[in-house]
Amino acid sequence: MANKEEKPEGKNSSWKDFIYNPRTREFLGRTASSWALIFLFYVVFYGFLAGMFSLTMWVMLQTLDDYTPRYRDRVANPGLTIRPRFLEITVNRSSPQQYSEYVQSLEDFLQEYNDTVQEQNELCHVGDYFLQNNGDEVKKVCSFKRSQLRQCSGLADTTFGYAEGQPCVLLKMNRVIGLMPRGEPYINCTAKRDTPLQMQYFPGEGQFDKMYFPYYGKKAHPNYVQPLVAVKLLLSEQDYNVALMVECKVEGSDLRNNDERDKFMGRVAFRILVTK
Repeated sequence: MANKEEKPEGKNSSWKDFIYNPRTREFLGRTASSWALIFLFYVVFYGFLAGMFSLTMWVMLQTLDDYTPRYRDRVANPGLTIRPRFLEITVNRSSPQQYSEYVQSLEDFLQEYNDTVQEQNELCHVGDYFLQNNGDEVKKVCSFKRSQLRQCSGLADTTFGYAEGQPCVLLKMNRVIGLMPRGEPYINCTAKRDTPLQMQYFPGEGQFDKMYFPYYGKKAHPNYVQPLVAVKLLLSEQDYNVALMVECKVEGSDLRNNDERDKFMGRVAFRILVTK
């Protein structure tokens, strides 16, 4: 019986010796000097890795320009986007609460286009690119007032035509640094049906004037606003309660709008349904 009681004591003793052996002064099987050497090795090893990473990042940052990306070949043509930011728009004329989300989206988006804000910007020469000196750290901005959108400005009609069943949508091109489209880019929208759909464009002819190009980048052009084209859908009684597919394209220039791999390059399609 005495021998049986000694076995667990031996096991306990071996575990205690493994954690700390007072005879050899080892902790977890290693002496203090051994642990110090291991700790020193990892400090030097990871310090070297951190230093090499920092040096690599520093060298890479020296090759970058704060104002212009070095490589810009990935996005040569701008995409076309819509406001309100919905590709499916459903409007119930008799329910302001239902279409209020679209109206508020347009109102929020146009805040930076308010006339009082845009009056601080430049009155540029229509039809000419607004080229600026590379030495100017902050580039000037051509004025684009929301009043230019007339019936789709939200000034005279605060519902942007949604209350009368003839809603407005706003179109803009994505920003591409250095883009100077040739020709006279304009928006052309068509409904995918047999008979044409009546529309109005603001500003007149739905053009993107050249004076808003080129864009110099977020840091050099912090107050830049993209030119807009508003499209008012002149729906009639026959157009209500029918889902309409409308496609808008940038035409009249060298900008691409027919790339099957990118459905938003130079074009955008949306579905709209207006009910009474």
